[in-house]
Amino acid sequence: MKFFKFFLTRLITFFLVVLIGITTVFFVPRFMPSDPIENMIGRISARSTITPEEIQHYREALNDTFGLSGSLAEQYFGFLKKLIITHDFGPSLTSYPTPVMTLIQRALPWTFGLLIVSTILAWIIGNLIGLLAGYKKDKIFSRILEGIAITMYPIPYYIFALILIMVFAYIIPIFPLSMTITDVSWSWKSISTIIYNSILPALSLVFVGFGWWVISTKTLSSSVAEEEYVNFARLKGLKQNTIMLRYVAPNVALPQITILALQVGAIFNGALITEILFGYPGLGTLMYTGIIQADYNLIMATISISIFSVTIVTFIIDILYPLLDPRIRHS
Repeated sequence: MKFFKFFLTRLITFFLVVLIGITTVFFVPRFMPSDPIENMIGRISARSTITPEEIQHYREALNDTFGLSGSLAEQYFGFLKKLIITHDFGPSLTSYPTPVMTLIQRALPWTFGLLIVSTILAWIIGNLIGLLAGYKKDKIFSRILEGIAITMYPIPYYIFALILIMVFAYIIPIFPLSMTITDVSWSWKSISTIIYNSILPALSLVFVGFGWWVISTKTLSSSVAEEEYVNFARLKGLKQNTIMLRYVAPNVALPQITILALQVGAIFNGALITEILFGYPGLGTLMYTGIIQADYNLIMATISISIFSVTIVTFIIDILYPLLDPRIRHS
């Protein structure tokens, strides 16, 4: 019963966060100074001769097609209706008549692939190094690792990405400046090309991300290492590595899962910015294109998908946490 109440509370919070986020995403682009319909009409008028009557008819047709006709309230509820019932954001203005969801389906695997791999690697590497640095804090290598982590942690994703670009794309041209993928398939050539082009974006996320995990895990493991049950394990004559892995590591990992849930949004934002800098064909690049071109549908779709993705991951971690930690299972 208590878990059901806990689950229901988190579920209501999930829907409220998604609704507020999507509502904000709907209204903000409409306060932008540029008008996508007028921009499109201007491009068409520049390439061909068109009468004022035809322009007005074309404007009305475009407003209706892109859900911009009627009052803001009518547009909003029409947007929610299409989103909930048909999951349709309409066509893209910049890639008309391609549906926005088609563009997102192409970009989403790239973002998820980069984000999942880099986040898991940063979390695992950071926690392992932090565990060693905290439990064996008197060792020289622990101090060196901690120093590296403290140096890396304050660097923003995009600054480190720019450093990697300057070093490994200009000074030492080992990797390309931007993605050079023309054919995506399951062939080894295509897969190897994707991995090769993804190394720098992934490194920028992993190296900056693992700095925080090292620092936080070191603090936690240093504290846990002084607990009475750990001292009792030492008195029993257990090996140091056994104590570290069986007594300290599990109690350090649980709080880190909570921190991971809280940082999912920041990690996702860092991945999007990194994509733009590297020309990575994910949601970040797609979102940037929509903002530059004032493509309302593309902006709303990419940000809505981002909000939903971050919220659902946070929700899943939040629900699983009581199952992982029996101490709060019935709280």
